[in-house]
Amino acid sequence: MTFRCDAVLFDMDGTLVDSRIACEKLVRSWAARRGLDPELISAGAQGRTNRDIVREFTPHLPPDEEAAWLNEEELRYREGNVAVQGAVDIVSALPNRTWALVTSASRRVAEMRLECAGLVAPAVLISSDDVRVGKPDPEGYLRAAEQLHVAPAHCLVIEDTPAGLEAAQRAGMDALAITTTFPAAELNATTSIANFTCLQVSESKVPGKLRLELRVRTGDRI
Repeated sequence: MTFRCDAVLFDMDGTLVDSRIACEKLVRSWAARRGLDPELISAGAQGRTNRDIVREFTPHLPPDEEAAWLNEEELRYREGNVAVQGAVDIVSALPNRTWALVTSASRRVAEMRLECAGLVAPAVLISSDDVRVGKPDPEGYLRAAEQLHVAPAHCLVIEDTPAGLEAAQRAGMDALAITTTFPAAELNATTSIANFTCLQVSESKVPGKLRLELRVRTGDRI
C-alpha cells in the first residue's frame, strides 16, 4: 500500500516515543496529589493536553495553574522515554521541512522526551503551548500544515489515539494509525501498523514541491 503526501505529521507520545512509564508516573503523582483514581485518569487522558485533562477530572481547579504543575512534574520523568521501533529510521529518511510533530505535551516536555529517545526535533513542532484547544480539535494539525506551507489535503497524519485520529480527520488529512496504545479495533482508521519498521520513504520530484511515498513492504501485515 502506498501513501502519497507532501508532509508527514506525527503525534509524539505513543507514536514516535514510547512514554508509557513516564506517563504512568505522572498520572499516579497527580492522582495522589488530588485524591483521584489513577486508572480512571489513564483511561481518559490519552492524546489530550494537560489543560483538557484538568478541565475534565478537576473542573473546580484553575486549569492553567494545574496544567502548569503537571507540565513541570512531567519534566522529572526522563527514564523510560524510548523511541518506538523504527521511529529513528523513518524520521531520518524524511527530508527537512517535510515532517512535523503535533503533540499534546508542552514544548519543554516534547523536547526532553525526543532527546531521551534519541530523536531529532523537527523544524516544525506544535505543542500544547501553541494551541487554544487540544485534540480532537484539528487546530494543532492545521497549524503544522500552515507552517510547512502544505495544504491539509496533502498531509499524512500518523497517530496512536482516537482523539488524534479524529483531529486528523477534522483537519481534512489522511491518517495512518499505529497500534502502540490502542488495538486496531478501537482506532477509527482504514489502515494501521504495529510500528515503523514496515514503512519506507521514497522521494520523487514534482515541479514546485516534494512528493513523499510511504510504502508498506510486501509481506508485512497492516
